Amino acid sequence: RVYLSLCLYPYPQAELGLNEHHQNEVINYMRFARFKRGLCLKTVDSCFQDLKDSRLVEETFTVDEVIDMLDGLQTVVHSEVESELINTTYTNVLLLRQLFSQAEKWYLKLQTDVSELENRELLEQVAEFEKSEFTSSNKKPSADLIKPKLAPLNEGGSELLNKTVACLQEENEKLKIRLKTVETQATAALDEKSKLEKSLKDLQMIQGDQKTNANQDITELENKVAALKCQFEKTLSDSTANQKFLEENLVTTKHDLLKVQDQLSTAEKELEKKFQQTAAYRNMKEILTKKNEQIKDLRKKLAKYEPED
Repeated sequence: RVYLSLCLYPYPQAELGLNEHHQNEVINYMRFARFKRGLCLKTVDSCFQDLKDSRLVEETFTVDEVIDMLDGLQTVVHSEVESELINTTYTNVLLLRQLFSQAEKWYLKLQTDVSELENRELLEQVAEFEKSEFTSSNKKPSADLIKPKLAPLNEGGSELLNKTVACLQEENEKLKIRLKTVETQATAALDEKSKLEKSLKDLQMIQGDQKTNANQDITELENKVAALKCQFEKTLSDSTANQKFLEENLVTTKHDLLKVQDQLSTAEKELEKKFQQTAAYRNMKEILTKKNEQIKDLRKKLAKYEPED
């Protein structure tokens, strides 16, 4: 089980205790959050400025007029702040969805610790990190931080299945070659037996007094042939068992591959449905089309590894 929580340590310069890649991802998200926070504050400021420009045009006001203006301002500011808080919640859900999607393709189960989100000590360390990262250092965002790219959902599991299929096919070919070699050796042994039996019969006809020795030779030859036959049967049985095991593994691998393909198809439909309900759908349509073409190419490559009937 993998636990997902905000673990901060008292490192110098307010480091988060993450590797460089993950810390850059955190910095990129904080930059996005700061931008959204700035827009929200500008909206609130504009509400007050609109009140000043539109209502504060006289020198004196009655109590009722002041209450009416404050009530109107409260309604507007409440609506703006509520809308921004809701949008922030949905944005965080989408961020978690990206992390969980990447974990699920490796069959991991992440778990969050919500109680840590109200830890004042950790929150103060995050604030110190933000101050150090965005105020003191005046760092400029790099191109990688501005436009991060998530790993495609179709990678990882499918690649592992491809390697497994290739490995099993290679092992199957080796077993076929070994079985063919054993069959050749068995055939040669049988031919040798036939030749020896014929030679023995000729000797028996010429040398009747060596019947006892000939019988011993026959016994030795039969024992030798029996041993070769036993060895051949054992090798053939092992090869058959290995072949059956490989076929079962190939079937299981094929089922896993179909499961991955089904998950990919489901993910594509969900993504398409979500994007069609947003204004960003038109902008992302071309990118999704390219991704679908990549998935089709990958499926064609996977189809090459499926065993023919």
